[in-house]
Amino acid sequence: MKRFGPTLAIGGVVALTALVVAVSIDRQAFEGKAAPETAAADNAASPPAPPPVPAKPAELRSDQGMTVDPNALRVKRVLKIDGPFRHGDFAWDEKGAPTTGRVIVTVDLRAQTLSVFRDGYEIGAAVILYGATDKPSPKGAFPITQKIADYYSRTYDNAPMPFAQRLTSDGVFIHGSDVQWGRGTHGCIGVPKAFAEKLFGVTKVGDLVVITDGKMLDVSKAQVG
Repeated sequence: MKRFGPTLAIGGVVALTALVVAVSIDRQAFEGKAAPETAAADNAASPPAPPPVPAKPAELRSDQGMTVDPNALRVKRVLKIDGPFRHGDFAWDEKGAPTTGRVIVTVDLRAQTLSVFRDGYEIGAAVILYGATDKPSPKGAFPITQKIADYYSRTYDNAPMPFAQRLTSDGVFIHGSDVQWGRGTHGCIGVPKAFAEKLFGVTKVGDLVVITDGKMLDVSKAQVG
């Protein structure tokens, strides 16, 4: 299989009723006018206001995946991956990509691949494991609600789930796995451990993971390489 850019799920900014970016507006009401000396003394004595605490994204069940806008993400660059892209393989290249910007992870269950984009630039891609028939992986958009570098399953015999990133309230994560042909998960998205560590390092709570079953990104105008 020759892979030339991602055959991946549509990712982008989602209109989320459950996720609202709070804008903090300082409001000061003054009655009368303080003397300049008094105002200066008050300002000097007042400690700086603490930074606002980001709102925790709402947790969703596996059956509550949100709908995405297919035009929300403009892909500017995809990684060039020549030759077979087999189980256990991954690519990671941040050269030429912005060091800041919105991170979106896309997963295509049919293609068995995951990509991570920063500001529209693909910086990583990997072959995945996904849910078995009796424990399918969910579809839709899910915010990352928790990140635990050293996590063990509380449901499946304390199985290690390194660099775990929770997607649903009922236990679906992206995490490091032994990605081999023929294996499956209990609904999680398994990626090679080394890739999971890199992914863990660039995401934050609230970033979106978009999971579909065969829908593709429009990469017709994207740079390759």
